[in-house]
Amino acid sequence: MDEVTARPKFACPSCGAEAHWDASRQSLVCPYCGTVAPGRMESGEVRENDLVAALRNIPDDQRGWQAEKVSVKCQNCQAITVFDANRVGQRCDFCGSSALIPLEQLKAPIRPESLLAFKLGESQARDRIREWYGRHWFAPSRLKSGATTDTAKGFYLPYWTFDAEAAAEWTAESGYHYYETEIYRDSNGNEQTRQVQRTRWEPSAGSLRHFFDDELVAASQGAPPKLLRQIEPFPTHELVAYDAGYLSGWIVEQYQIDLVAAAQRSRDAMEKELYALCASQVPGDTHRALQVAADYTEQTFKHILLPVWFLTYHYAGKPYRVALNGYTGKIGGEYPLSWLKIALLVFVVLLVLILWAMANVHHG
Repeated sequence: MDEVTARPKFACPSCGAEAHWDASRQSLVCPYCGTVAPGRMESGEVRENDLVAALRNIPDDQRGWQAEKVSVKCQNCQAITVFDANRVGQRCDFCGSSALIPLEQLKAPIRPESLLAFKLGESQARDRIREWYGRHWFAPSRLKSGATTDTAKGFYLPYWTFDAEAAAEWTAESGYHYYETEIYRDSNGNEQTRQVQRTRWEPSAGSLRHFFDDELVAASQGAPPKLLRQIEPFPTHELVAYDAGYLSGWIVEQYQIDLVAAAQRSRDAMEKELYALCASQVPGDTHRALQVAADYTEQTFKHILLPVWFLTYHYAGKPYRVALNGYTGKIGGEYPLSWLKIALLVFVVLLVLILWAMANVHHG
């Protein structure tokens, strides 16, 4: 892509170079002279936004990044990455493709409401991932020493959060089990008796209220959803107000799941959870024909950024990907399997079953 240059937005007070957010020091630090820039982060309130009003129209003052940024779109994985304006992007930070094109937007994206700033720097992330290598019994014993790692990359990933007060009414048929004695003849023609389970069905109904707080919907295109689920939860009660200074020196992905699509995904997840909550209220031993009617009020949302480290390592010539929660340190990822260890476990299980069967035969 063409080089884009601009005056740095967060200048070092000593040498004038661009200061970057340092996760370990929780400050803007100059990567050249080491000067810690004076704190200027926003300390404003983390607000909830009215969802119904926002779906009609997002005000222009809630759009943009509050800093000079340039967006590029990967033609391979379709991720949209947001760079500091003076950075030159050569390859996609998610998939490594060089097929990047500048993204000209008719309208600036909705600005993040708040974020969790990185707490773990690259060295801390690498240390935790090295420890993670040795925690998997089914992985090869040489994984910790034999894994070769690429550069770890820290991303601010886009998420939406949704709140709602739900009032639900439900109806169902409750089933109560009882047993009857049944007479039958065995294979020799002899008369025998046995207990047979029957179910008595009765109508039932009820209601409940439930508040959904900060239901997360990932808006990332470049990050594997499976890895993101493994490193949750993110403590959204510790969010801080958005300030572009936190993003300085870091890779930021722009959302590609917009507010409308994210709100629908959130509602689908809420309805599924609400159905399960209502099902747990139905009396009896079982139930059927459960119907739930719900009203949602006090619907609010936030657009937030969450910190994630990604690292790719190679073992026996095959790549594996690991994700680390940049705030809590929780890790999720892929790892090779040792078929020798799996075969050993299967052998031990079979041996135990054989010994147990022999013991029962002898006892009988």
